Amino acid sequence: MSLFDWFADRRKGQFVGKVIQESEEGDGLWVKCPECGQVVYRKDLAENSNVCSNCGHHNRIDSKERIKLIADANTFVQIDNNLSPIDPLGFKDRRAYADRLRESQSSTGMNDGVVTGLCKVENIPIALAVMDFRFMGGSMGSVVGEKITRITERATIEKLPLLIVCASGGARMQEGMLSLMQMAKISGALERHREAELLYMPLLTHPTTGGVTASFAMLGDLILAEPKALIGFAGRRVIEQTLREKLPENFQTAEYLQEHGFVDTIIPRTQFRQTFSKILKLHGSTPIEE
Repeated sequence: MSLFDWFADRRKGQFVGKVIQESEEGDGLWVKCPECGQVVYRKDLAENSNVCSNCGHHNRIDSKERIKLIADANTFVQIDNNLSPIDPLGFKDRRAYADRLRESQSSTGMNDGVVTGLCKVENIPIALAVMDFRFMGGSMGSVVGEKITRITERATIEKLPLLIVCASGGARMQEGMLSLMQMAKISGALERHREAELLYMPLLTHPTTGGVTASFAMLGDLILAEPKALIGFAGRRVIEQTLREKLPENFQTAEYLQEHGFVDTIIPRTQFRQTFSKILKLHGSTPIEE
C-alpha cells in the first residue's frame, strides 16, 4: 500500500480493512446513536431510559441510573458501601493495580464495581445488586464477590427475591486466584437462597462475559437479558480458533442465546420495571400496603 493510498483510506474512515468508529457520545446537547447513526437530543434519550427511539439501541448506563430505573423512588437503601479493595499480590503490569484502583475510584465515586442494597419495585421488597462497567470493566474482584455474597445472604435471611444486574468483563486478573474464588463463594450463597425456595433472577446487560457468565449470571431461576446484549465466556476469536469453525454473526447476543435456551426472556429497558414486578407477583411476591 502506497502512502497516498494510506491517506486515501484514512479519509474514507478505513485503515487496513478496519472501520474507524466514531465516538458513541457526542458533545453538548446531541448524541449520535452508534447503531443507526441518528442524532438524538440528549434529554430525550435520557427520558427514554437511554434507549434510541429510532432503532431501540440500548446505550450503556451506570449503576446509579440503573437503580433509578428499577427501584421505586427513594426506596433504595445501600448496604456494605464501606468495603474497599486492596492489592494483595502487589500486582503490576503496565501500571500498578493500586494506581488503577485509585483512578477508578476517583472517576466513578465508587469503592468498587458493584452497588448492593434493599429496595422496592412497585412496592414489592427485593434485594438488589448492580454491577457498574465503568469500574475496571465491571471486573469481579474480592470486594465485588463479597458484596454480592452478602446481599444474597441478606436476601435469604429476610426471605426476599434477589435481582443481580450483570455488566462485567469477568474476573479481575489483578487479584489472581482470589478473584476466581468469588465464583464459588457467590454460587454457594445462591444455592442456600435456592434451598430456602426464594426467587433469584440475573439481568444480563451489555456485556456479560468471563467468570461472571461462568457463575452467578447463569444460575437464575429465570435468566433475563436486555436486547442485543453481548453474553458469553470467551471471545469470538478464541472460540473460532479453538473450534476451527466460523461462528454465526449474532453469536453471543441475547437473542441467539434465547433461541438456544440459555436466556429465558429479553426485556427492553423501558419496560423492565413493569415486567419485572409482574414476574415477582406471578411467583408469589405481594406489594406492601402503605
